[in-house]
Amino acid sequence: MRLTDFKALTFDCYGTLIDWESGMTEALRPLTSRLAAPLSRDAVLEAHGRHEAAQEAATPTKLYRDLLPIVFKRLAEEWRVPVSWAECEAYGRSIGDWPAFADTAAALAYLKQHYRLVILSNVDNASFARSNEKLGVAFDAIYTAEDIGAYKPADRNFEYMLGHLGALGIRKEEVLHTAESLFHDHVPANRHGLASCWIHRRHGREGFGATMHPGAMPRHDFRFESMAALAAAHRKEVGG
Repeated sequence: MRLTDFKALTFDCYGTLIDWESGMTEALRPLTSRLAAPLSRDAVLEAHGRHEAAQEAATPTKLYRDLLPIVFKRLAEEWRVPVSWAECEAYGRSIGDWPAFADTAAALAYLKQHYRLVILSNVDNASFARSNEKLGVAFDAIYTAEDIGAYKPADRNFEYMLGHLGALGIRKEEVLHTAESLFHDHVPANRHGLASCWIHRRHGREGFGATMHPGAMPRHDFRFESMAALAAAHRKEVGG
């Protein structure tokens, strides 16, 4: 299997293109700075991932920018820190402030010359629009949890994406799903028979950070530690 076998790259955004762990860590600082006993960055992210996944399963139609305030509230309760609802809402508005990884924009600009680029993200449209300003590319299609009424890893997200890609003339075997999260993306990609590329942003660190443990490790067809490495591998394949 070669990267040049595919016509479309479908991307998770947060954790793959946008450095959501750094963004979360900074936006949670008003809460974590008040902890009686400091927690490690990964401990904070793991707690966030646990509450976020539970809330997404409980309220799949809630907009991501409205779901994050509940996550903030649950974290504050777990850590016994009093917070106002205004503080919770401020956290929900922080999504668009989360930074892109340094290599993302250049890699996407290169890949856009060779593929149709698609987003499949657990986000709301308004928040993604702010993030998209940092990505520097016009995506061929954008499918969000707001559009679908469900959050990955639900099968509904991938069924929706594949159905709409089919209408654009893109067959499943022409799609390479590209993502960091094994839990949100690679496990359901396996279920749907999609080829997948793991952008392992957390290489060199233990655990799964802001995502849940995937259970049995899913299969992936390619693995790179950055978007820059993916672009470089494609460039090598085409002899560039």
